[in-house]
Amino acid sequence: MLSALNLIMRGIEIPFSFVQRKLGTRRQAWAFLLPNLLLFGTFSLFPILLNFIYALTGGDNIILSDRPFVGTGNFAGFMNCDNFLDVNSCERDFFWRAVWNTTWFVTLQVGIMVGFALLTAVILNRDIQARGFFRGVFFFPVMLSPVVVALVWKWVLQRNGILNAGLEAMGFESFNWLLDRTWAFGWSVFLSVWAHMGFYTLILLAGLQAIPRDVYEAAMMDRASPWRAFRRITLPLLAPTMLVVLVLALIKGVQTFDEVYAFTGGGPGSATTLIIQYIYETGFAGAPRLFGLASAASILLALVLVVLTLLQLWFNRRSVDG
Repeated sequence: MLSALNLIMRGIEIPFSFVQRKLGTRRQAWAFLLPNLLLFGTFSLFPILLNFIYALTGGDNIILSDRPFVGTGNFAGFMNCDNFLDVNSCERDFFWRAVWNTTWFVTLQVGIMVGFALLTAVILNRDIQARGFFRGVFFFPVMLSPVVVALVWKWVLQRNGILNAGLEAMGFESFNWLLDRTWAFGWSVFLSVWAHMGFYTLILLAGLQAIPRDVYEAAMMDRASPWRAFRRITLPLLAPTMLVVLVLALIKGVQTFDEVYAFTGGGPGSATTLIIQYIYETGFAGAPRLFGLASAASILLALVLVVLTLLQLWFNRRSVDG
């Protein structure tokens, strides 16, 4: 058995020794990295480069040689607005509707979700009965497919859905929840919060459990109230974890697409159309398919995500340096 294993290891050693003799010890690492670098370049770097090229061209032809060069024309079209607060004054008004919808969506969704996630984590960190069960209940929606979540809540809220059936049973009139712009947007925010809150609750719960218990025992000896202990101990020590949760939630919120698209399709009208849906419909679902415009919008979105990531690193460095 050992002799067979030695033969196998010897056979593996021969090509590695050959590569080391030919390339040297320092350059041998690149030989091992080359397969991964090829995969990364083919499926990551090349599509990014291609996206930039499409953003600088126009037309609806997918073949690059048949696409006219327009330079920054696609980006200039987005910026051609008399008043950025009035989307009707913009050349690409649908784009700015999606931008403002995304801004409001992310603001409401992240604020509500992080707040409830913190509250839930604090409660689940206490010594309560069936604590493990409730932790599983709050995390369960995270494991569901976004499309499944959207279809379940769509079934609940549709005209003949279970919510309207309950209202009618109590003597109230039914309501077209998904045909009203305000309600459709509000339910989209609720859907996203319900689906993702458990993930951030788990992260905050881990941060709470990392806080030393003797700090709270010292606060109890000093007769500090629970609210004062939370404000002066929990929040400062949980700040780095809160920062990570906030940035992750912001990035995830900006990238929201599948669950809202399956829930409302962007409607009624364009009330729930977010930026990712705009990119999808402009480049793939619409007619004509404006690949250059969709690529330009995706680059602007990527810049926003880069800025959010840099802000996270900056705030994190400040918190570490004190």
